[in-house]
Amino acid sequence: MKKINKKMTFAELMEENPKAAKKLAEKGMFCCGCPMAMMETLEQGAKAHGEDPDKLVEELNKE
Repeated sequence: MKKINKKMTFAELMEENPKAAKKLAEKGMFCCGCPMAMMETLEQGAKAHGEDPDKLVEELNKE
């Protein structure tokens, strides 16, 4: 599995690691159905939801 990084789009993340959707949902980030998921990076989405992008990526890579 490819290592997750904050420059990935949510679409790339879901394609690479569908299980990440659960962790995102736990944080109130229901990105799977969001139209922005195709172009928004994890960094952009995390900031928009008040999350630290580096911490989010670290947590997603633990899964």
